Formats: sequence, structure tokens, C-alpha cells
Amino acid sequence: MASCYVCGKKKVIGNNVSHANNKTKRYFFPNLQRMKIITERGPQRVHVCTRCLRSGFVKKAV
Repeated sequence: MASCYVCGKKKVIGNNVSHANNKTKRYFFPNLQRMKIITERGPQRVHVCTRCLRSGFVKKAV
């Protein structure tokens, strides 16, 4: 599973809880986008969460 290149955000495990209070395992996935950004090693294709994109922590490579 991929994680955010900037903040390290990745899937989290939780429970589905029914009305009868039955619990089954489930995953919460971050909104990751695979894009080309400028890093210290030059342009690179990495996974970045939309929160980091919106906040301006990465610069897109054109």
C-alpha cells in the first residue's frame, strides 16, 4: 500500500459498526494521487495526499 511522500499518511484500520453493534474490520484510505513533483533529487513520480497538495507542500513538475 502506498503512503504520502510528504506526510507519510497511509491506510488506517478501524471497524464497521452495525445498528446491532456488530463490529467487522475495515480500512480508511487517504486520498492519494500519483503525480510528478519536483524533489531534491529532481523530478520524481510519487504518491501525494490531496491535503499536502492543497496546502502547497509540493511543487508540481511541468
